[in-house]
Amino acid sequence: MFNRGLGDDAELRPLEPWQAAEFAAYTDRVRDALKPWIPWAYTVTDVTSARAFLQGYADRQAADTGRIFGLYVSGILQGGLVYRAFDAAQGVCEIGVWLAPEARGRGLVTRAGQVLIDWALDVRGMTRVEWLCDPRNEASIAAARRLGFTYEGTHRKAFHVDGEHRDVQVWAIVT
Repeated sequence: MFNRGLGDDAELRPLEPWQAAEFAAYTDRVRDALKPWIPWAYTVTDVTSARAFLQGYADRQAADTGRIFGLYVSGILQGGLVYRAFDAAQGVCEIGVWLAPEARGRGLVTRAGQVLIDWALDVRGMTRVEWLCDPRNEASIAAARRLGFTYEGTHRKAFHVDGEHRDVQVWAIVT
């Protein structure tokens, strides 16, 4: 286990299946803020589903195809980051983020996102780091810009959330 300090009493920590109750409680607390953008906000509804979701990422970490991290402020889970996709052989990964409304505006996603970008590029040798977001998610677009991602285009009707097919913007950092 590791914790990576981010300043401002914030830490980036791995999220693991044994933390399912904490993750389920967090999701319940911020569900309405996540639902417009995050598909798992609909499916993580209790400790059992939270454990299954986190176990999926534990399995992906073991296979070197993804990882999940919690973003903690003053010891309280306030958000998270994932390598939603991680393909070391191709040198391509995707980062995803989410944050509780009360923790926004403090640069936490920028600092934590930079940690994931730096590790992917500098330690793992990735040549492409992607950031995908709904074109209506202005906060996500602003974070992508702050982190140095370049907008590459929009995939129309690329994912399904809450009965609606949604567009997704593709942003990337390439080396």
